[in-house]
Amino acid sequence: MLELKTHAELLRSLHHGKLLVLPNAWDEASAELVVEAGFPVVATSSVAVADVLGHQDGEKAPWREMFAAVARIARAVPVPVTMDAEAGYGLAPEQLVAELLEAGAAGCNLEDTDHRAGGLRDVSAQADRLAGVRAAADAAGVPLVVNARIDVFLPPSGIPEPGRTAEAIRRGQAYREAGADCVYPIGMSAAVDVRRLVEGVPGPVNANAGPALDLDTLASLGVARVSYGPRFYRGGLAAMRGALEELRRAAGPESLRDSAL
Repeated sequence: MLELKTHAELLRSLHHGKLLVLPNAWDEASAELVVEAGFPVVATSSVAVADVLGHQDGEKAPWREMFAAVARIARAVPVPVTMDAEAGYGLAPEQLVAELLEAGAAGCNLEDTDHRAGGLRDVSAQADRLAGVRAAADAAGVPLVVNARIDVFLPPSGIPEPGRTAEAIRRGQAYREAGADCVYPIGMSAAVDVRRLVEGVPGPVNANAGPALDLDTLASLGVARVSYGPRFYRGGLAAMRGALEELRRAAGPESLRDSAL
């Protein structure tokens, strides 16, 4: 537990200063590649982890399998690991924190999508949940780093586009007051919106890199943390698909048919 506490303290400190870049992993091998490349933290992607386990994202995978995958990653690398814990799998805050710590996670993402009812959770209910997670982590003696994901920019949120940034700021302020260490408006793609949110929400902000938001731009806007979700996982599959297609062309359809007999 002492090592996990040290990892959580390190992870929290990395949100203040140089931009924290998190290329997300999905298994031990990908996590080891992240560390070998020199990145100080391994973050998981729930989309990628669930897909490897044979399930869809959105809390369709059994939560025990998701935590077991994170535990394998945490055992494989010497750096802090932060888990994409989706919306918390319906677990009470005390159990959620216990499972995170048992898996060796120093931090987690918690999103405000309601996977059972659809749409977004009520902001007050989500803030109360985050406060419960913070209290449970404090009681356990580990300063678990909570990254509160704000899903207003995702189509299922039902929030009309003109009001999304204002709603993201409102939620970000509430989540920070509840004890979240960082807020994450996933899907925010315009620099002007990122700037407004950074200015409107006290504390670290997690963003996504994109065509109009490279790392230098995000750093200049005051973003503290950048994550990539399943981008590298999907890129790996795309590269394999391309290589297989090239191999198929080289082998020829007759050769492939003969091999299958």
